[in-house]
Amino acid sequence: MRPSRSFLVVLFLMVMLLVYLGMRLLPDLALGMVGNLIAGLLLCLLGILVPVGLMSASMRRRRWSDAVAWVGLLSMGLFSSLLVATVLRDLVLLVLMVIGAVTAPVLYISALAVPLVALAVTLIGYANARRVARIVKVDVPIRDLPEALHGYTIAQISDVHVGPTIKRAYLNAIVDKVNALEADAIAVTGDLVDGSVQRLAPHTEPLGRLRAGDGVYFVTGNHEYYSGALEWIVEVRRLGLNVLMNQHVIVHKGDARLMIAGVADYHAHHFHPEHKSDPQRAAAGAPAGIGARVLLAHQPRSATAAAAAGFDLQLSGHTHGGQFFPWNLFVPLQQPFVAGLNRVREMWVYTSRGTGYWGPPKRFGAPSEITLVRLVAA
Repeated sequence: MRPSRSFLVVLFLMVMLLVYLGMRLLPDLALGMVGNLIAGLLLCLLGILVPVGLMSASMRRRRWSDAVAWVGLLSMGLFSSLLVATVLRDLVLLVLMVIGAVTAPVLYISALAVPLVALAVTLIGYANARRVARIVKVDVPIRDLPEALHGYTIAQISDVHVGPTIKRAYLNAIVDKVNALEADAIAVTGDLVDGSVQRLAPHTEPLGRLRAGDGVYFVTGNHEYYSGALEWIVEVRRLGLNVLMNQHVIVHKGDARLMIAGVADYHAHHFHPEHKSDPQRAAAGAPAGIGARVLLAHQPRSATAAAAAGFDLQLSGHTHGGQFFPWNLFVPLQQPFVAGLNRVREMWVYTSRGTGYWGPPKRFGAPSEITLVRLVAA
């Protein structure tokens, strides 16, 4: 079987980046022939392991597959930081060269600092990613909110990414922390998994323990569609969650009513045309006199259509808050918001930084979160 063109492109880019790292660091480290050989071999090993990390979610199950996935994904994180640190070093050296301040000690110390900084960021990022997500409390002011809905709480988790390195124990800890909040409702806003139902069902089982008086609700994210969305929708329903596919439910609190609606992922129609994300359809048929309208939508970019459909609040995820520098700088190229509470016309949008992580077990500058959203009168 001939390799695909995309694979060859990735392979070419990987080789070029490894050559760049080697040429920019090894001469200034002055390691000698043996040292350069060892360093070169380590770079080549890193170059081999990064694609392994990229393919980890689709690897066949073997006794060693989890260990290989861990090594590959940690290598991805280290390679990313190594590359970024090298680029930043070159920019600093360019400035120093302009002012005539580049010396042999500067070259040596800065070259030595690059792998040390990359390793430190990777270790700190690992610790941040693997700890249980912190609780973030957010008050959302809703105009004309009925008194009976003042203080209504929704616990949101998003982007858990159960898969190669996130397993049952990790999700169990999240579920315990969410249940302890005793929220009125719970929202799971997509990208729950990275892998098939057959592989991951034992690890998503803790979701069945989520408890909230007004129900637990789920909407699909893009990674559900990479992982077999139809099968996952069936499995999530089996666990007792309410899957909202361009639908809504009405929650009664005293004499007030709250709409909780959900749409499929923004790109769902590319996989299943009948899943096309449609906030108008999600709100259709709602009775008059709704006190507040909340939409669950995986991607923040659904906000324009949601605002046009008359929602008061959209809860989203997808961005991971960038997860680690510098990828947070690229999120705005695809999404209107990176994280936090923002406004689109008359509607609020809250974008979670995510409760787990994707790919490398690494978070740096974008802490994971379990969000407790509270509706308050404006």
